Amino acid sequence: MSTRNTIILAAGKGTRMKSKLYKVLHKVCGKAMVDHVLTQVEKTNMDKVVTIVGYGADDVKATLGDRTQYALQAKQLGTGDAVLQAEPILKDEEGTTLIVSGDTPLFQAQTFEDLFAYHEAKHAAATILTSVAPDPTGYGRIVRNNIGIVEKIVEQKDANSEEQEIHEINTGVYVFDNKKLFAALHKTSNDNAQGEYYLTDVVEILKHDGDIVAAYKMADFDESMGVNDRVALANATKIMRDRINEQHMRDGVTLIDPATTYIDAGVKIGADTIIEPGVQLKGNTVIGDDCYIGSHSELRNTTLADHVTVTSSLLEDSDMASGSNIGPNSHLRPESHIGPKVHLGNFVEVKKATIGEGTKVGHLTYVGNAKLGKNINVGCGVVFVNYDGKNKHETVVGDDAFIGSNSNLVAPLDVADHSFIAAGSTITDAVNQYDMAIARERQTNKPNYYQKLPYRGED
Repeated sequence: MSTRNTIILAAGKGTRMKSKLYKVLHKVCGKAMVDHVLTQVEKTNMDKVVTIVGYGADDVKATLGDRTQYALQAKQLGTGDAVLQAEPILKDEEGTTLIVSGDTPLFQAQTFEDLFAYHEAKHAAATILTSVAPDPTGYGRIVRNNIGIVEKIVEQKDANSEEQEIHEINTGVYVFDNKKLFAALHKTSNDNAQGEYYLTDVVEILKHDGDIVAAYKMADFDESMGVNDRVALANATKIMRDRINEQHMRDGVTLIDPATTYIDAGVKIGADTIIEPGVQLKGNTVIGDDCYIGSHSELRNTTLADHVTVTSSLLEDSDMASGSNIGPNSHLRPESHIGPKVHLGNFVEVKKATIGEGTKVGHLTYVGNAKLGKNINVGCGVVFVNYDGKNKHETVVGDDAFIGSNSNLVAPLDVADHSFIAAGSTITDAVNQYDMAIARERQTNKPNYYQKLPYRGED
């Protein structure tokens, strides 16, 4: 039975990144580069996927999980040696094997499918994915004969002056007949400038054996961009961001200024949602239809139902139900659950709290470790005092309660439904249904005290 397989090369340290983080784990639009590659490979319905790990193997495995098998390249002896580490897993497979680098996050599944189709149509033992680079420096060059047939691939450091002028480059992606690949790898040598076993040498070995070697030239060079340093990482991120933003707009989302809108891969946005400039949507964020996300808002792993308005606010690991709104300059910290038609005004902070339908928290308020019922009015400057210096405690407020401005609710505390807390109170004991709680010092006026002030000014 013929199978399709993939080998992802992810063993390199990436010294040019100058980073403690292994190269393939650097993120492009919120997702590790190697994860982007695997995601596109998965769309092509492979039978087996093997990721070659080396430096940072445990971190790569933690990122990709059980979506792939793994093989270890203990010493960095070149791309040919890296691929050879997959032999115990793939050597008996009849069929074709795709090889792709883990630092090429912009490849798309359709390109891989086109490469497979071309390879099969040519009945080739190997097919190289090539492209024309505006500046080919650093890439292996595709050397063709006078009738256009690929003769060999020459690495940058081994290329002579004439070969360095070639602009058709090797993208580092190949499809091979699986068994011929591993047979040829055992014939490679490390007699080159780097002292490494090159995967590219397999091409010459197959040609020498009389096999067909094809080359499929892709149209979009940007898609083949390899990331070796922070400059390339920024360029890849811009290309990916533009791609993501364009798809959302084609799906019915309005981006007022796409150039200043940052949306991670995997974010979902419903139709007729409007997003103003400077917005950042990160992680597993999901936004419904007909929402409005105001300028400079940031949403991280947050879910918004339909018809939600966010104005210049930060939302983290939380959710907002239909018709609710927040901001400006407010903050949902993790585990905040905002019910339908809830209003959270300016400078409101909510943390690990549930707020019921129709409740209003207008401004300058902290709601932490609390459960608020429906149709509650929370006045200006209210603080849910949840921390005793060691532990966090919960406050529960029933439906239709009224919390006066500048009140402190000291947890643990129960405030019953239809109760009233007078402005300026510090509440430490339970409040019963229909009660009004007042907890403040009685006012005292001192007649003519102004005259005693040392700096009272002119009368």
